[in-house]
Amino acid sequence: MVGVLAILLAGGAGERLYPLTRDMAKPAVPFGGAYRIIDFTLSNCINSGIRRIFVLAQYKSLELSRHLRDGWNILSPELGEYIEMIPPMQRISEDWYQGTADAVFQNTQSLLAESPDQILMLSADHIYKMNYREMLDWHREQKADITVATIQLPPEDAVRFGVAQISNDYRIVGFEEKPQHGRPAPSAFNPDMISASMGVYVFNPDVLLSLLRQDAANPESSHDFGRDIIPESLKRHRVVAYDFLDMNAKAARYWRDVGTLDAYYKANLDLVDVSPHFNLYDRKWPIRTYALQQPPAKFVFAQEGRRMGVAVDSIVSAGCIISGGRVMRSVLSPGVRVNSYCEVEYSILMPNVEIGRYSRVQRAIIDTGVKVPESSVIGFDPAEDRRNGHYVTESGIVVVSGASSHGHQSQGAHS
Repeated sequence: MVGVLAILLAGGAGERLYPLTRDMAKPAVPFGGAYRIIDFTLSNCINSGIRRIFVLAQYKSLELSRHLRDGWNILSPELGEYIEMIPPMQRISEDWYQGTADAVFQNTQSLLAESPDQILMLSADHIYKMNYREMLDWHREQKADITVATIQLPPEDAVRFGVAQISNDYRIVGFEEKPQHGRPAPSAFNPDMISASMGVYVFNPDVLLSLLRQDAANPESSHDFGRDIIPESLKRHRVVAYDFLDMNAKAARYWRDVGTLDAYYKANLDLVDVSPHFNLYDRKWPIRTYALQQPPAKFVFAQEGRRMGVAVDSIVSAGCIISGGRVMRSVLSPGVRVNSYCEVEYSILMPNVEIGRYSRVQRAIIDTGVKVPESSVIGFDPAEDRRNGHYVTESGIVVVSGASSHGHQSQGAHS
């Protein structure tokens, strides 16, 4: 859409996704086998006809930069189209970005140079399908200064989100970040639900710049859009809500913040259901990525007994070899090898993972490039997993990173 500039906020440290973010920014973390987290927001932009995109990066951005260079070099500069990553340049201060609002404020010179009619603000770490064109049309119809995308959620989920109080004319008259009192404002679109902010905003440029300057001058601000900019804007500007219309074409609306290990794990496992909650196979709304040239997946051995290369209810990416092992309800990224007599269940194997013979793995995330030794047992005994140097989440998901996988081997895998 001519006149629209999209800004993807991709600068967070991703501490809650550690150790997956040990070497890369959160938006670059692999997801769903073949993809990176940022691919979903970028695909929404392209599918919505938005072709001017800034990506504001900060921490450990090399992997993200390479992914954008190799996989998203698809637009035409001659037509004024681009996906451009902007690192911190300390034009305004000597500090790194102090928050999402500060990240945009420090790049106001770049924004003004584009002379946009509207600015679309997006997070680069959410999994969903959305036609931003419809939200932009709604913004103009409502003659809004700011539009906030909201999603209907059960009231018990309010403690995890910013909740909007919406009047009958769709104007947001109150905004509460993660209310703990148990009485969140009901949604104007459905009184049995709440309207939670999705972290997707449309701003008129002059309004945005005014709010950013005011926020930068406030020493008490955390310089965050959800905590500071949006609540402050309600006092003087027309801020309206846009009820999320899901392009996923499922009964339940799908939007996931994958900022924690448990949320990341659950969202990946959503993809392996017979009728997945999130549909990767819809050609009307494609999700694109950088596809490294790989041979097709291969399944080796069909002997009776335990030695059989098979994967059931799983995503198996290109370049994988299931060599006499058994995989169930798991997501295998490109280049994974599962060797003979292995059992892998309810797990996420990142690119180029190798599972040694006779190993048993369940409810685990195995990080990129990890070589799991023969006869390892992972995900069956949390105390043993911790002794072996692995991280175990609150829900019991075991994360095996490169730093924790060497020299740790549990006995008892043979049966």
